[in-house]
Amino acid sequence: MKRSTIITTIIIIFFFIIAGVIVARTMIGKHFQKKFGERSPPGIIVTEVVKNQFSEKIESYGTAIPRKTQSFRIKKNELISDLELKKHVKKGDEIVKLKERSIVAPFDGIVGKRGLSEDALGSENSIIITLDDTSIIYCDLKIPETFAAVIKKGLPIEASFSGYKNKIYRGEVDGVSSRINAETRSLLTRIKIENENFELIPGSLLEVTIKYNERNSLGVPDTSVMLEGKKAYVYKVLEDNIVKKAEIETGIRNKGNLEIVSGLQKGDKIIAEGLGKTRPGEKIKPIINEN
Repeated sequence: MKRSTIITTIIIIFFFIIAGVIVARTMIGKHFQKKFGERSPPGIIVTEVVKNQFSEKIESYGTAIPRKTQSFRIKKNELISDLELKKHVKKGDEIVKLKERSIVAPFDGIVGKRGLSEDALGSENSIIITLDDTSIIYCDLKIPETFAAVIKKGLPIEASFSGYKNKIYRGEVDGVSSRINAETRSLLTRIKIENENFELIPGSLLEVTIKYNERNSLGVPDTSVMLEGKKAYVYKVLEDNIVKKAEIETGIRNKGNLEIVSGLQKGDKIIAEGLGKTRPGEKIKPIINEN
């Protein structure tokens, strides 16, 4: 065999070996990439767009007032029976027995006492017995005139006070003054609360929220919304679990939810939490949030 033929054969064999190594490495690389290198879609919490209750609010405070109250002034030396305080009585019940008469309840209520000094009543030591009907509690509020167009009788309210820190009492606006106070620039507004368990005490400070413009609107968790400049976005999850960035217009915030004015429809699925775990166009593994 000629020397040139041998060299040619060796070169061809060498190239086949090199090609075989390249092909083998490529196939092995793809195998290991398929087995170990593919990243599973991240599990991300997804929620459905539903309607929620939204309302705008006016916040104020005031002092609790009983539905009715009446006082009875007596001299201590007239008492012939013990006076029971904080006692619930019915109309017609005897509140206390005196030497020459008895004091009878003119209405249902709770018995109390208020002491007076001798200077107030003269030389005799006296006491004042009070009877408060606290089945309904009123509270007078000073509402800024800027709310004159929306404040009206019948609006729902929520109230709380420090005696029961975690409890909310519900009621309504009972009346609104027809005049604005020129000094305070406010409308005197009275609210009414049914005090079923007699927990609200006359004289206590109530923190009050008046709700107006109540409506059912589409809402999303505020954790699902991204702000970029003056625009707001969410990540919609399409049928194939692909993420799509969608611009939205928002309204008011209420208890962790944002009102959606436009950009989404009822039933749309969006990412509720973990916006930084994915990007538009990527596939995710939805974890459905039932709340």
